[in-house]
Amino acid sequence: MAYWYNVDTNSVEQGDETNSKSYLLGPYATEAEARNALETAHAKSEKWDEEDREFEGDN
Repeated sequence: MAYWYNVDTNSVEQGDETNSKSYLLGPYATEAEARNALETAHAKSEKWDEEDREFEGDN
């Protein structure tokens, strides 16, 4: 069963009990992964920004 992080309510939702998908990050395999969704998204964004800077020669 998938877990989702709801950025509107700051809570973890599970499977078919989810609200509108527009407010959700996921799916995640575990509740713990869903709880850490914002940190995961931030880390991925930082990594992608760094890769963009290297690609563009700004680093």
